[in-house]
Amino acid sequence: METSRIRTLVVDDFEPWRRFVSTTLQSHPELEIIGEAADGLMAVQKAEELQPDLILLDIGLPALNGIESARRIQHLSPKSKILFISEHRSLDMAKAAVSAGGHGYVVKSDAGSELLPAIRAVLQGKRFASTSLGNDVFIDTIDADAVRRPSFRKVAAPLAEESNEISRWHEVAFYPDDASFEDGIAQFANSVLKDGSAVIVMATKLHRAGILRRLEEGSVDISAAIERGTFFEADSVRTLSICMVDEMPDEARVVKVATDLIAQVAKTEQQKRRRIALCGELSPVLLAEGKTEAALQVERHFDDIAKSHGLDVLCGYVLNELPRGDNRRIVERICAEHSAVHMA
Repeated sequence: METSRIRTLVVDDFEPWRRFVSTTLQSHPELEIIGEAADGLMAVQKAEELQPDLILLDIGLPALNGIESARRIQHLSPKSKILFISEHRSLDMAKAAVSAGGHGYVVKSDAGSELLPAIRAVLQGKRFASTSLGNDVFIDTIDADAVRRPSFRKVAAPLAEESNEISRWHEVAFYPDDASFEDGIAQFANSVLKDGSAVIVMATKLHRAGILRRLEEGSVDISAAIERGTFFEADSVRTLSICMVDEMPDEARVVKVATDLIAQVAKTEQQKRRRIALCGELSPVLLAEGKTEAALQVERHFDDIAKSHGLDVLCGYVLNELPRGDNRRIVERICAEHSAVHMA
């Protein structure tokens, strides 16, 4: 089957740079350059006219800077993925670019090795920041509505070697304590149920009790949802006991547990419902035990499952349960495994 071509707009006022990008993309015929622009106003005009899948956008542009261009493009070509490529090696600048609608940020001096991986990540619905900046670029204040209401979105086809026709929604939220975790997961589950879709809540026994209590306080009839087949719960500790082999998650076991749950939901799934969502904690239980690599491996397995089964996944981490010591690098690695990051 032929891979969909990624229609790409290149925006930079330096012609030799545009030529470098064109040469780099030539080795990937699925990346089709459909236009170029040398200033911000032209970029906005061409984005509206061409509706590209991907826009490679500089910040220091004449007429209209790249950040303001991105804000306008969001409204005129909302399906376009924007990857900023800039000479600015500034965390504040990168955060401003992301806030303006960027899905990734590459420092030009790193583009030789990072441009294609960045494009691949952005087209898969992931975020990307140059390694010299780190994933702090994407750690920002949570938008409560974004957690309450799942955004079922379709992304452009990824590069040929990683092509997958099913979109992937795998996000992470960090909560300061148990109460906010239970609030956030309950709000997310409630929004899925209101949307007419099915939700699986996977958490520890203590957390599930709090989540259920908050759902009931929010006027959710849990018994009716279970009867309709729209609400399911699973114990994360028990699930991990099934999936682990020699202190590491076994891929075949993880896939079986997940697909069995999905099949159980699908049996009662009505045609009008859209997709199945899973929220809660599995990797966080391992991380709280100091098993960082095992936790990250579980995230990778569920990332594959989310893509292959069209599953929407929201992972919740309680910050005060992270391993003691310098956990900044751990948080960065967790963020890198997700398509979006929220901080409560």
